[in-house]
Amino acid sequence: MALVPYEETTEFGLQKFHKPLKTFSFANHTIQIRQDWRHLGVAAVVWDAAIVLSTYLEMGAVELRGRSAVELGAGTGLVGIVAALLGGGI
Repeated sequence: MALVPYEETTEFGLQKFHKPLKTFSFANHTIQIRQDWRHLGVAAVVWDAAIVLSTYLEMGAVELRGRSAVELGAGTGLVGIVAALLGGGI
């Protein structure tokens, strides 16, 4: 495991987590998610892994229609939202 100190002035690309609103297009829907890094920390941002997994699901890699799905991730719930839009129940 590696621990990387976070500094707002560094150029590691973490500034995107400070944008208050992120917009995505999945399953023929526009999804807007509010982020709040400063007050809620890591649980209130859309992580890159969520975008990658949402894209994977949208590609049809997993058949979700008629199946139950539970998202056990951290963050804003983008993957669960996309799974539901693709037919997965909760």
